Amino acid sequence: MPRPEARLRAAIESTISEFVNGHGMRQSRYRNEDKAHVQHVLTAIAVNLERIGVQLPSAPDREPRKPTALQGFLDRQRITWPRS
Repeated sequence: MPRPEARLRAAIESTISEFVNGHGMRQSRYRNEDKAHVQHVLTAIAVNLERIGVQLPSAPDREPRKPTALQGFLDRQRITWPRS
């Protein structure tokens, strides 16, 4: 079993690899240090939101809502209407 330091280092290395390869963080879009910092922070927030989204349970299937009176009328008259 690897030492705790080795596991921590592996986790850090994989996070850095994800940023570089998955989000293009090897080069910054900005030359200004403050703007580059904002880019890094926003990218980190986006990665964290992606990770949270993977762990959340999926939303339950919703029942289709009842047709409105107009939709019911169109159906009874056999008039086609766009459905989304």
